[in-house]
Amino acid sequence: MKILLAGGAGYIGSHTAVSLLGKGHEVVVVDNYDNSSPESIKRVEQLTGKSVALYEADVKDKVRVLKIMQKEQPDCIIHFAGLKAVGESVQQPIRYYRNNIDTTLTLLECMEQTGCKEIVFSSSATVYGSENPSPCHEGMPKGSCTNPYGWTKSMMEQILQDASVADKELSVVLLRYFNPIGAHESGRIGEDPQGIPNNLMPYVSQVAVGKREKLTIFGGDYDTPDGTCLRDYIHVMDLAEGHVSAVEFCAHHHGTEIINLGTGQPYSVLDIVNTFQKVNDVKVPYEIGPRRAGDLPAVYSDAHKAERVLGWKAKRNLADMCRDSWNWQKNNPNGYKR
Repeated sequence: MKILLAGGAGYIGSHTAVSLLGKGHEVVVVDNYDNSSPESIKRVEQLTGKSVALYEADVKDKVRVLKIMQKEQPDCIIHFAGLKAVGESVQQPIRYYRNNIDTTLTLLECMEQTGCKEIVFSSSATVYGSENPSPCHEGMPKGSCTNPYGWTKSMMEQILQDASVADKELSVVLLRYFNPIGAHESGRIGEDPQGIPNNLMPYVSQVAVGKREKLTIFGGDYDTPDGTCLRDYIHVMDLAEGHVSAVEFCAHHHGTEIINLGTGQPYSVLDIVNTFQKVNDVKVPYEIGPRRAGDLPAVYSDAHKAERVLGWKAKRNLADMCRDSWNWQKNNPNGYKR
């Protein structure tokens, strides 16, 4: 199959490209490099020995995307294109709503015009909101989001579901990610956040490599075993393999399917820090700070549906996630910048 990755040069997109190519699929990437680098796709090609059709374009640009789709005629779209920083979304809500929702509408309109009937969407566990207790399962109603980023994911899910109701030939898979971390085991591709990292693992890695002085853990008095928040961390290569399974499922399916991609095993912030220090034999100085507004004590998945429907299950453990994160960071202290 030929798969178009919208926003495919980013963290999850580049790892998914490796997995797709490894399974014999063709890959087309469309990205404007707003929070990514063309270097990631060069390295994907080096790792796999296969070529990627790479287009620099904004996925909101319907004229450009339509031309690319008319030329490439993809069998399936994976929609990664979107702004994703929670704090920034609170400060710049209009930019987030315009960008994230426009990319979705543009892709659907171009699919309609080119006859492409399959789309896998990069959603998030944030759509479960604070109302649903963990483990979160796909039968739960969506909750209230605490930030514009989360609301864009919730709205995009609704748009895609409505589109599949109107077009009975459309196949939609909504993948709700939990907390992707880690990197490709080669250390050649990984997470390369712009500016101060928004997520825990890249911050831990940057402290370990000396780019940042120390890690601040937001809250040490939660009702959890060690007082720090519990999350469902999943290795990015497990996540990438979940996308391959979703694409192959999409080809024999109509309507909308919602599927969690997680491990079902929660780990605390201190679990991450302590495991990272142990497996990599490095120090990560940290301090316990005040709680951060909106953080829930525990968020983790019920991952059984993915195994039942897709035949997919996360295989890598926390030590693998920490080891691969450090392998990427120590070999690329400045990310993709030389």
